[in-house]
Amino acid sequence: MKPILVLVGRPNVGKSTLFNRLTRTRDALVADMPGLTRDRHYGHGRLGSKQFLVVDTGGFEPQAPSGIEREMARQAEAAIAEADAVVFLVDGRAGLTPQDKIIADLLRRSGRPVHLAVNKAEGMNRAIVVAEFHELGLGEPMAIAGAHGDGVRELLDIALAPFPDEPEADEQRGPRVAIVGRPNVGKSTLINALLGEERVIAFDMPGTTRDAIEVPFERNGRHYTLIDTAGLRRKGRVFEAIEKFSVVKTLQAIEQANVVVLMVDASQDISDQDAHIAGFCIEAGRALVLAVNKWDATDAYRRERIKQDIARKLNFLGFAKTHYISAKEGQGIGSVLGSVDQAYAAAMVKLATPKITRVLQAALQKQQPPRRGNVRPKLRYAHQGGSNPPIIVIHGTALDAVPESYTRYLEKTFIEAFRLQGTPLRIQYKTAHNPFA
Repeated sequence: MKPILVLVGRPNVGKSTLFNRLTRTRDALVADMPGLTRDRHYGHGRLGSKQFLVVDTGGFEPQAPSGIEREMARQAEAAIAEADAVVFLVDGRAGLTPQDKIIADLLRRSGRPVHLAVNKAEGMNRAIVVAEFHELGLGEPMAIAGAHGDGVRELLDIALAPFPDEPEADEQRGPRVAIVGRPNVGKSTLINALLGEERVIAFDMPGTTRDAIEVPFERNGRHYTLIDTAGLRRKGRVFEAIEKFSVVKTLQAIEQANVVVLMVDASQDISDQDAHIAGFCIEAGRALVLAVNKWDATDAYRRERIKQDIARKLNFLGFAKTHYISAKEGQGIGSVLGSVDQAYAAAMVKLATPKITRVLQAALQKQQPPRRGNVRPKLRYAHQGGSNPPIIVIHGTALDAVPESYTRYLEKTFIEAFRLQGTPLRIQYKTAHNPFA
């Protein structure tokens, strides 16, 4: 088992910056603003032959009475409870604060090994910058600069020294599943319901999730990576710089996912923004499952109206399965995972060239492509050109004259012939070179 290294500290001391350095990624949002990170954020790190898990947490305020700060504190407490070692970050430029003393007392009671790191110490006399932090009674403070890497290697050497080297194992990641939708439709609630624990903060306030949080998950022996994302609002309503970064993170999560679960709210009409999000998923070529949440809170009239809304505004999602669920009550969520498995299998399918060509020939016998002037396109044979989404490459002559309507006809034919439920399909044309041209 890889040791778990948890980063804790009050807001804006540089935990996410250090997380990005330890994981050698830019997965955690970083900005000069307190309270940016809210959920537990996991990443993989390596020090020589040693591998470890590193956990970024939100700004720790143990005495927060209620609200989002209390939820962030609960997430940090849960991370500490599962830690093998804790790195307690303090701000060397701000100095020792009363909040640091409260966190130190809590960490002492946790019984976990604690390593005190005095961050933002670049360009300062190390002996002077760490002096006042001896008062916390957590051993020898170490001066580091998370943004520049100064002292980080030494900190890791000490924190990971008690743990043996682990042989590198093949990790079964399984499909990457991004949960997307508008703010407050229940994305975090769905992830918590699937996991059976409060893994991410689910709060009745739009914009609670800011980062794209990846959560490894296993059910019935099958591995998944669930990705909780920030809600996507219309471009004209995005004002905060942090929300703009969150939108970018969500779009990146869609691009990097294998399957997207698009959540809509049954208590509200299907909006243009829902259609825009669905359109982006299709442009990215992602397999898709539609989940209509808060179904338990709607009456018969509302249910009929939302079904008509979906048929009218999201009619281009005909390839995707639709599920009517209640994430809060856990109703219908098991069938969502079943459709995710089906969509993933369709997206990653391997098709034999002879079978594809036979389906193409059958489609041509049923309906030839129309002429353009004196030219009729000749479609000779086809093969698979890629997966996620499946790509069919068709070879022939005058293929630049094939109209969009005929391409859609071929897409539908291939999807039906190979029973590709839940994924879009792409067709590419390759016109043969004319040696006499």
